[in-house]
Amino acid sequence: MRPAAELTDTNPVGFDQVIHGRVRLGIVSALAVEESLTFNELKERLETSDGNLSVHARRLEEAGYLEVTKSFDKRIPRTDYRLTSAGRKALERYLDHMEALIERVRE
Repeated sequence: MRPAAELTDTNPVGFDQVIHGRVRLGIVSALAVEESLTFNELKERLETSDGNLSVHARRLEEAGYLEVTKSFDKRIPRTDYRLTSAGRKALERYLDHMEALIERVRE
């Protein structure tokens, strides 16, 4: 796994690019206040498509930020997501970074 917050020409402030996008930040933020959410709950909250949510959730899972549990409710597939401790720490770092940036810009 590569470092999450690299400084590059396209990322001059060093945001964690795994979290920084709208859908991924939405997933992590929603799971920071809920113990777990299903695929359909996240899709509805974020107003995104199945494919879009799936791709972004997979990237967060690969980074170790999400725990994914697949099961069946009767014969209907169910996917549940939980934020891992690494995901919670990454979100806290992201928010600290954002707060510091906002404070610096307002000076």
